[in-house]
Amino acid sequence: MKLSPDALANREAWDRESESYQQRHGKQLGGTDFVWGVWSIPESQLNILGDVRGKRVLELGCGAAQLSVAMAKMGADITALDNSAGQLNHARTHMAANDCDFPLIHSSADDVPLPDASFDLIFCDHGAMTFAPTDAVLKEVHRLLVPGGELIFNIQSPLHELCYDPATQTFTKNLVQDYFTLGRIDDTPAGGMVYYQHPFGEWIRLFTAHGFTILSLTELQPPANAISSYDFAPHDWARRFPAENIWKIRKL
Repeated sequence: MKLSPDALANREAWDRESESYQQRHGKQLGGTDFVWGVWSIPESQLNILGDVRGKRVLELGCGAAQLSVAMAKMGADITALDNSAGQLNHARTHMAANDCDFPLIHSSADDVPLPDASFDLIFCDHGAMTFAPTDAVLKEVHRLLVPGGELIFNIQSPLHELCYDPATQTFTKNLVQDYFTLGRIDDTPAGGMVYYQHPFGEWIRLFTAHGFTILSLTELQPPANAISSYDFAPHDWARRFPAENIWKIRKL
């Protein structure tokens, strides 16, 4: 399948970064329990997924499939997708080390080569809902889910984006970015990737337009003693302001 220019740019970037990314973060990501976000908050504390035993589940943007392995150990019938061949190579290694075997799909999330109504649950944690065009991905997710199926995804909060000062590459306690111009953000000139963020009202409009109803929005606060291998946001900042939030929506 032909990739869009943004999907191709992100594929190339993740293929370049996959080795160093897993070296930096693999230890944090490699636990056996399902955890959310850059502070590895346990699902057992948040209780967002519910009982996944026997459910057909797709991870969008699986990286080295650490969460897919955890999901498999929770009893789910898991399939994992990533846009990066480099990340999927790490996924195969991690799966073998954990005696897991499930399908890996090399694809962008806006054009998934799988049949309609294939899944009961689709999830991601700073995965494809960050790095693929929101409108197109929601259309695909709706197609791939059974009626009543759920999409659960963790993404940076709009506030996180608004308080980032690109001039100093630091997080501030002030609103630096323009809220109403959030959307497609091209960080490739600085060696980064193309990613997507929206005002809360636009998120709600997109969900509704694609046939979803909102079940919950969980804003994550790291524990007081939390540590992270990511420099996503300073711990003291994330204790005061939500750096990440988890949307849970259901196909009508």
